[in-house]
Amino acid sequence: MDHKRLPDEAIGEDELQRPQPADEPISTIETQDILQVMRHTIDRLEKDNTARGDLKILSRTLRELRYAFKVFRPFRKRRKVTIFGSARTQPGHPEYESAVELGRRIASHGWMVITGAGGGIMEAGHRGAGREASMGLNIMLPFEQSANPYIQGDAKLVTMKYFFTRKLMFVKECSGVICCPGGFGTLDEALETLTLMQTGKQTMIPLVLLDSPEGSYWRDLGVFIEKQLLDNGMISPDDVNLYKITNSVDEAIHEMLQFYRNYHSMRYVRDRLVFRLQKELTAESLQMIRKQFSDILVDGTFEQSAALPDEIGEPDLAHLPRLVFHFNRRALGRLRMLINTINEAETV
Repeated sequence: MDHKRLPDEAIGEDELQRPQPADEPISTIETQDILQVMRHTIDRLEKDNTARGDLKILSRTLRELRYAFKVFRPFRKRRKVTIFGSARTQPGHPEYESAVELGRRIASHGWMVITGAGGGIMEAGHRGAGREASMGLNIMLPFEQSANPYIQGDAKLVTMKYFFTRKLMFVKECSGVICCPGGFGTLDEALETLTLMQTGKQTMIPLVLLDSPEGSYWRDLGVFIEKQLLDNGMISPDDVNLYKITNSVDEAIHEMLQFYRNYHSMRYVRDRLVFRLQKELTAESLQMIRKQFSDILVDGTFEQSAALPDEIGEPDLAHLPRLVFHFNRRALGRLRMLINTINEAETV
């Protein structure tokens, strides 16, 4: 893919170098060594006399992910938003029309749209984005789930058997998630995204829960979260910063783009968390961050620097300034607040 034709706001990091899961530090293990470990694991499965049914699960999982990685690989530096929502929402419904507008608007900024490739909200997102900017992750079901006409037959469509492989790709390959109203699956996907960020297993991304202009689906869930989870001490007060509830497509788009206004990406380098920034912070902004966010540090303070020697594997990002600190890996809600502060702070 020719990324030179895209606006800067649509260009992310080289995901071939991104650690998975997000809390995995930069490793010196060579690719061939990893493949050898995988081959050794397969040998052990044979020696363990693993049940045929278990082998079929493992085999299908590996084949599905290999193919999905191949399909997504040419588009990995282009930012994408994953849109979740009901397969049963019909054209003309306010939520369907919001999703069409959402897809159209985010594609106009050079982003791509990933959906489950079915009907309803999934169809609406692809309809708005257009085929060129759409990617699909379909699921094999005995009912209701055929690919929508805006992605059917496209090379960027992957059909998967297992929900867990599909859900991995939805979140792994995107730069943001927007959830429209939906059923059990949509709730599952929204809450899993939250869980992954709250536990540090997912690189921090913007998550928007989008109601139609007059809707209250997500607002009602927000009330439940604050009454039952927050008031009963089941989540941290800062965890509510991990998501945004809105009735406005404008606000949803702004949340996606604002998240990457100065913050670019993150990597762990040994025991340090490294934020890559678009622009260097002023001395005053850095001092303000040191004062406001010292509670999330294990020791030391926040330091600005050039790319660290361990980051040599990502030369495309070598020119970006860094904010380096020893994060406690617990206060993920506060980490999200730090990103907001960086994006609003004065830069050089």
